Amino acid sequence: MTGRSPDVVWQPGLLDRDERWASTGQRGATVWFTGFSGSGKSTVAAACERLLVASGRTAYLLDGDNLRHGLSGDLGFSDDDRAENMRRVAEVARLFADSGTVALVALISPYRVGRERARALHEAAGVPFYEVFVDTPLDVCEGRDPKGLYAMARAGEIADFTGVDGPYEPPEAPDLVLTPDDGPAMAAAIRVLDLLR
Repeated sequence: MTGRSPDVVWQPGLLDRDERWASTGQRGATVWFTGFSGSGKSTVAAACERLLVASGRTAYLLDGDNLRHGLSGDLGFSDDDRAENMRRVAEVARLFADSGTVALVALISPYRVGRERARALHEAAGVPFYEVFVDTPLDVCEGRDPKGLYAMARAGEIADFTGVDGPYEPPEAPDLVLTPDDGPAMAAAIRVLDLLR
């Protein structure tokens, strides 16, 4: 990753955020879901998207797996690549949120510093950011193993897999913590949407 060129200047549009948000009648924000693979991040984020859109709000799910098919398709899973993936996703989420959309980011994002940078990027831009820790115990995630990734990691077919032989740093002060005790995805989603009120 290289630094920003000093010759590149931000080009402001003719419409500022306040005008845009007033004209659409909604405020943008980023909700960043973090947790182990199989914790339920994408499921809850998708339920949030459905509820928001059903209520007339614009929302978009930025799912970690899907983003690696395009935006981050050139990245692997080294520490540097994971950091770059988080940086790219944070930038895209901030742009969505600035436009008035609720960006729902479902990304393992194992490193605390990357999540803190995502929050700082949003705060510097004056865009709301909410970190949601989907705190599903590792043994429950591994028992679910919807993609067979834990089994492959345990068999040595995947290296540096978060929770097996790769670290996960839980958030120190998330805006919301969800656990399996919070019930089905729609019930958890309602708790998340309370953050946006």
